[in-house]
Amino acid sequence: MEYQVNQNDIRLDNYLTDVLEISRSQVTKMIKSNEVLVNGKKVKPGFILKENDVVTVNHVNIDELKPEKMKLDIVYEDDDVIVVNKANGVVVHPGAGNHSGTLVNGLLYHTKLSDLNGDVRPGIVHRIDAYTTGLLMIAKNNKAHEFLAKQLAEKKTYRKYVALVWGVIKSDSGEIDAPIGRSKTDRKKMSVCIDGKKAITHFKVLKRYDKATLIELKLETGRTHQIRVHMNYIGHPIVNDPVYGNRKLFDNTGQCLHAKELGFVHPKTLKYMHFDSELPECFVNILKKFE
Repeated sequence: MEYQVNQNDIRLDNYLTDVLEISRSQVTKMIKSNEVLVNGKKVKPGFILKENDVVTVNHVNIDELKPEKMKLDIVYEDDDVIVVNKANGVVVHPGAGNHSGTLVNGLLYHTKLSDLNGDVRPGIVHRIDAYTTGLLMIAKNNKAHEFLAKQLAEKKTYRKYVALVWGVIKSDSGEIDAPIGRSKTDRKKMSVCIDGKKAITHFKVLKRYDKATLIELKLETGRTHQIRVHMNYIGHPIVNDPVYGNRKLFDNTGQCLHAKELGFVHPKTLKYMHFDSELPECFVNILKKFE
């Protein structure tokens, strides 16, 4: 698989740990076994990547990506863009341990997608966790993909999440400004750490319950697991989050976190488009337990 780097001054081992979602020790072993090339050359784990570098990985053996018939909740579609409301439990694109049944497999059965992100992430401009539900924008061609990705990078897209968190938040609104990086104790998790990347989350209280709070959130940055990590950091973890929740789970449907609203400028018409979505059944069922 090939990955085109879209940032500057990041270590190769850190980059692959995030992209492949495996431990740093596994990544280091792969690099030292010459299973990883940068621009066609062998490098060391600490090699500093630059934007547009091409990282080739020969370790994650994913078969040729196959289209799969899948029920998709398509909110909008034209020749350039698809907006899909991702269901609970659906992984966005293939990766280590997830070779089929992903959103990408279903989208490929439905239509053609851009190929800027390589063989296993066609069309994917941004992503959300498997057990986070909600709206995603998908690019059907490379020109649209470049346009949408640029908006994301320049923080010109609009994304609003709704979450149910443990505990009663006293402030009506707030900002969490805390850097996020890979956990030093568990490489599969993220955490707030001094040497992490800048991460800012804004929240606003929608409703308070006896033991929980319903909030809306807007992101200034898009770090891995950002909302889940930040809310846990301030002592209000996402309800039913199996990784960062620190509480007993209601069921196995995943965290009460939904990407509810999405807005962006269309790559061809240049008109602003805004989409909204309802909370999924799995979220509503848990919410009722607090009402």
